[in-house]
Amino acid sequence: MSRIAVAGTGYVGLVSGACLADFGNRVVCVDTNVEKIEALRNGKIPIFEPGLDDVVARNVAAGRLSFETGLAGAVRSSEVVFVAVGTPPADDGSADLQYVEAVAREIGRAMDGYKVVVDKSTVPVGTARKVRDWIAEELAARGVDIEFDVVSNPEFLREGSAVQDFTHPDRVVIGAEGERARGLMKEVYRALYLNETPYIETGLETAEMIKYAANAFLAVKITFINEVANLCEKVGADVQDVAKAMGRDGRIGSKFLHAGPGYGGSCFPKDTHAMAMIGRDYGEPMSIVETTIEANDRQKARMVEKIEAGMGGAGSLRGKTVAVLGLAFKPNTDDMREAPAIAICEGLAARGAKIRAWDPEAMKEAAWRLEGVKASLEFAADEYDALDGADALVLVTEWNQLRTLDLDRVKALMRTPAFFDLRNVYKRAEVEGKGFSYFGVGR
Repeated sequence: MSRIAVAGTGYVGLVSGACLADFGNRVVCVDTNVEKIEALRNGKIPIFEPGLDDVVARNVAAGRLSFETGLAGAVRSSEVVFVAVGTPPADDGSADLQYVEAVAREIGRAMDGYKVVVDKSTVPVGTARKVRDWIAEELAARGVDIEFDVVSNPEFLREGSAVQDFTHPDRVVIGAEGERARGLMKEVYRALYLNETPYIETGLETAEMIKYAANAFLAVKITFINEVANLCEKVGADVQDVAKAMGRDGRIGSKFLHAGPGYGGSCFPKDTHAMAMIGRDYGEPMSIVETTIEANDRQKARMVEKIEAGMGGAGSLRGKTVAVLGLAFKPNTDDMREAPAIAICEGLAARGAKIRAWDPEAMKEAAWRLEGVKASLEFAADEYDALDGADALVLVTEWNQLRTLDLDRVKALMRTPAFFDLRNVYKRAEVEGKGFSYFGVGR
């Protein structure tokens, strides 16, 4: 059993801390937000992530997981300190490391013996060495010589399935330079090691690059199939059949080949921008990544153009009521960061539409994310309330309950039966057979 401190109780920190405790480690999660810590102590989870509440409750009850506001004490009582604070994008697209630096310096001021400091946040290549320098500076200022190691241990969590991803990962990446640090990290992940989870042991910079390369590649894959979908619409092909055939090729694989309104969330937009910035900084432009970013923005705008064209062309949306179903960037999360729904709602409002929106989990988040269009926006009580008197249905996020809409009821509620299926959930023949005009993506 390892003694672990986790700095930051955001998405990555809370999931990591809870799951590490579930592996049998003793974990203290630390955050400067007093209200958040009090809520966690009272069993209230600040994010929506299926299964996380059970993991937290189980390990708190077992005495393996606790929550504190003071990092110094947690550092001194732990062998391993995970840095899991936010790295939001700066104005130029680069990752803002101010919170990582603040934690690193606090660790340096507090540590009283050998520690392994683990970068769990997604950070630019070279950050682990910066963390080492920041800690060393604080130790020098104290006039003490204490040994420590810095490890890069990137996370690969998908929102909506993060607990499963952490406890059953495809691989664990450990970037380290010393055997002592590698040994402690294997103890931290002992439960996975015994289950023969693949371990990638490598250097610091390589581990940092792995995370960016993986996310950028997936973003490229999504964007590629979206551009194929747009071409399919012009030539009369069906992108779903194209993607199915492509996915049968073992060199390609079927995952992330689902045409839609573009990617969003906390990882792909931030990480593609950061990787592009790293490329520019080192004089090696990531042209494919740069193009992916631009194409993804175009895809979101294209969805608004699709809706306007389907409703009759320029000016056709003015005064019309559009039901937007699904606001989170993907199902099983309340996260709306860079969600396609934001750009779509903004585009619809700019064209004079009235928006009636609903999402099973993201309504609180949407209240401030969509502040800019509040004059044109109304939140519905449920999916059918959103459709009452609507001129168009726009399915943006494929929540399970939106996959099984009662089409007869939907038809009876709507003023105009226009169905924009931006996730290709429904079969054209089925929807058109109920009397709707159907618009998919790439079909």
